[in-house]
Amino acid sequence: MPVSDSVTPPDALVVTSIAAPNAVLRALAEGSIRNNVHFYNIGDSKTPAGFALDGCDYYPLERQRASGLAYAALCPERSYTRKNIGYLLAIRDGARVLIETDDDNFPRDPFWLPRQREAQAPLAEKTGWLNAYGFFSDALLWPRGLPLDAVRTKLPELASLPLTARDCPIQQGLADENPDVDAIYRLLLPLPQNFRPGRVILGDGAWCPFNSQNTTWWAEAFPLLYLPAHCSFRMTDIWRSFVAQRIAWANGWSVLFHEATVWQERNDHNLMRDFQDEVPGYLHNRAIGATLDALPIEPGVQNLGENLRRCYTALVGMGVVGEAELPLLEAWLGDLGLA
Repeated sequence: MPVSDSVTPPDALVVTSIAAPNAVLRALAEGSIRNNVHFYNIGDSKTPAGFALDGCDYYPLERQRASGLAYAALCPERSYTRKNIGYLLAIRDGARVLIETDDDNFPRDPFWLPRQREAQAPLAEKTGWLNAYGFFSDALLWPRGLPLDAVRTKLPELASLPLTARDCPIQQGLADENPDVDAIYRLLLPLPQNFRPGRVILGDGAWCPFNSQNTTWWAEAFPLLYLPAHCSFRMTDIWRSFVAQRIAWANGWSVLFHEATVWQERNDHNLMRDFQDEVPGYLHNRAIGATLDALPIEPGVQNLGENLRRCYTALVGMGVVGEAELPLLEAWLGDLGLA
């Protein structure tokens, strides 16, 4: 499908949070008001009662369940995957470009700028696993979810990559100060870290995890937003990214990584618990990529639903995602009209 070269402003912002209005949520709400963005904040059982913030459309549990969404009736509580409800609400309300972030990422001015789906940047493809952070930093730094034996794999020189225009309906923005790295990095290596400006496109066969902390999606790719619930919390957005990449490549879509438009003041974490929750990724991410690579994925947006079923059925078959995921996925697809 031809892609317009015009820029499109984001019109929806989705967060899930158990925090009272904090400095980040206030900054997101104020920016949403200034830029005419519909800011959805999806609460959970631990979100303080009476949450209220101008510029923020807050959905407590009761309002989520009253939304009429089949997925909202099934989604587990105390789960980051309640963010899926925010995606569905934004889609139902007619969003065209959706940004997602978290309640500890401060937006910079460029976070609110119009986006261009077709990107021109150096293109990496057919590389296998690669450490995209290496294009933006000379430090030993890698994204959460990258197989550990790929951390030091030599990258091609950025200047050697062809400058190419590609359709990128999924775009990963980086985060400065406290970027999205895994627990092993946080336990052993220095922070803060900042990235230099730049952009790189990851095309077919260039595997790299992307997260849910500063990510822009265009409407055609919205079904791929789905976060699995019956797996490790530290892997839900990472495994989503692997599924999304595999299906994107079949549609001629690529993933753009670009400079940091947020900086993170990270919420408190127990790093050893994070490490424990990341172990399934350390052990299985390469195998997940190989399994997804081997699946027959059909091109065409009309096949996105069936391709998602095929991918998550395979992950259930591997034992990395629980079988209870499949009814949740069906509810998601039904709410999107893809059942």
